[in-house]
Amino acid sequence: QLQLVESGGGLVQPGGSLRLSCAASGFTLDYYAIGWFRQAPGKEREGVSCISNSGVYAYYADSVKGRFTISRDNAKNTVYLQMNSLKPEDTAVYYCALRRACSWRFNEYDYWGQGTQVTVSS
Repeated sequence: QLQLVESGGGLVQPGGSLRLSCAASGFTLDYYAIGWFRQAPGKEREGVSCISNSGVYAYYADSVKGRFTISRDNAKNTVYLQMNSLKPEDTAVYYCALRRACSWRFNEYDYWGQGTQVTVSS
């Protein structure tokens, strides 16, 4: 069955780094944009970043711009989110999702992973 699986989350101190992976199985990501969203308890789901199917276009929320980098490796059927200079407010469950093209609206995405927990704390 087709799946998106996130990995790479964990506990990190402020200022630290993590790299999240979003791996697809059962289908190819070649024709799809991949977005990263996050949701903290009591807060709405927030768009973090998105990369176009070609990899030419990348988008970032203002809150993460300059700290996070999205990339893709279609040969590995995987999209990555490199997160540097992490802050406590980055703490959330991070999800990857696919769509034909990038969008900031989470309800427009077709498939979602199970999420991976990122906790930034001293």
